[in-house]
Amino acid sequence: MSIHQSGSGRAALSGKTVAVVHPAWHSCGTHQVIASQIGAYKTLGARVLSIALMDDVTPSVGRGARWKDYRAHSQDLAADERYESSATIPDLFKTTLLKDGWWPLIHGDQATWLVELMKRAPLPEALDTNAIDLIHANHFFVLPFAEKMRERRSIPVVLDTHDIQARQYELRNRAGFSVPPYVGYRSMLAVELDWIKRADVCIHLNSEEHAAFEQLLPLAQHELIYPSIAPAAPHDNGDRAIFVAGNNAANYISVRWFLKYIVPRVPEISISIFGDIADGVKSHDRLLYKKHRNLFRGRVAEIQSAYADAAIVLLPTREGHGLSIKTVEALSSGLPVVATSKAFRGMGIDPSQLRNVFIADDASEFAAAMMKRRAMSQRSDPMTSDTRALYEERYSSADAIGALFLRREGQRQRKPI
Repeated sequence: MSIHQSGSGRAALSGKTVAVVHPAWHSCGTHQVIASQIGAYKTLGARVLSIALMDDVTPSVGRGARWKDYRAHSQDLAADERYESSATIPDLFKTTLLKDGWWPLIHGDQATWLVELMKRAPLPEALDTNAIDLIHANHFFVLPFAEKMRERRSIPVVLDTHDIQARQYELRNRAGFSVPPYVGYRSMLAVELDWIKRADVCIHLNSEEHAAFEQLLPLAQHELIYPSIAPAAPHDNGDRAIFVAGNNAANYISVRWFLKYIVPRVPEISISIFGDIADGVKSHDRLLYKKHRNLFRGRVAEIQSAYADAAIVLLPTREGHGLSIKTVEALSSGLPVVATSKAFRGMGIDPSQLRNVFIADDASEFAAAMMKRRAMSQRSDPMTSDTRALYEERYSSADAIGALFLRREGQRQRKPI
C-alpha cells in the first residue's frame, strides 16, 4: 500500500496499540482494505494487532481447512501480532447457537447468524486487552467480539461498515437455499443498525453508504474515508483484456452476463479472468464454465501479476453494493477501462468524464468498446491517464485516517469517547 503521511501525523499513534478486528477473508476487497488499515496504523507509529474471526463454525479455534486456506493467502497482513478466533462445531450443541443462529439462518437471516457466531468466539488467551488503546472493527457483525474485548475497560471502537450488509445478504439469498418464512432486507438491516450504533465512530468507504447511514443513524458519528490500496502496474505492450473477480454472488451474476452475451462478440480478443470466481461459475453453471474454462486463470498470489500483460481492464458489473475495490485497482493501473455504470457506484464521480473510460451497460456496446479501447491502449501512457490521476488524488494515500485520529485524540483530551 502507498501511504504518504507527513509532519506530526507520522507519529500520531506512537506508543499506542491498535487492534484491527476483521473477518478471516482473503482474495477480496475487504481483505485489501484491512491490509491498508494495518499499513496506515503502522505508518502512524502504532503497534498493530490483527484479530481474524471466521464467519462459520470450525472444528476448533484455528483448526480446519478454512483456517489453513486463510493463513496461506493472508501473508500480506503486516501486523505485529496475529490472533484468530471462531465459534466451533461443539458450540452448536453446547450453547443455544442452533436456536439463536442456525434456525434464523435457514430462513435467510444471515445477519443474526453472524452476530451469534461472534458472540461465541472466545477471546484468545494470549490477547492482552489491557494493552489495547483502540479497536478498529470491520463489518458490523464483528462488534459482539469487540464488546467482549472491552468488557473490563473502556476501549474506543471505530467501525468500518464497508457497505450495507443487508443488501449483500438479500442478493446472496436469491441464489441460496432457505425455507419460509423468509427473513427479508428490513429485518436484517435492523440487526445491522442495532450493532452499528454501538460504535464510537462509523467509517464509510463510499459516498452512497455514507449518505444512507447518516439518514438511518442520525445520532451516530459518521466519516467518509475512501480506501487506500496499492497501485497496479502493468507492463509495456500488454495484449490482454483482463477481469478480476472474487467468488461472490454479485460477481457471479456479472461474469455470467459477460460470458454469455459479450465474449461471443469479441472472439479475436485475448481475455483473462483472474480470481476464484471460477469456482462460483463452476458450481452454479457447469456448462458455461466448461465452454469458457480457457479464460479462467484462477487466483493470483500478487494482484500485480494479473495486470502485468493487460492492455485494457474490464468491469462488466451487473450487481453489487458498496465501493468496488477492483474498480479502484483498475483506476490505479492507468489502463483503458470498459465498464458498466454500476462499477463506479459510491465514488461520487461521473466516469464518462474520464477520457480513458468507456461506459457501456448494453452487451453489444460493451463488446464494441472492448475493440475500440484495445486499439487506444497502444498509443496511451497509463501513468498520465485520467484514471491514474484520479487514483493518485483519492485512493493512494491514507492521510484521511491519520487526520481522523489526530482529531479524535484532540477530542479525547477534552472529553473521553
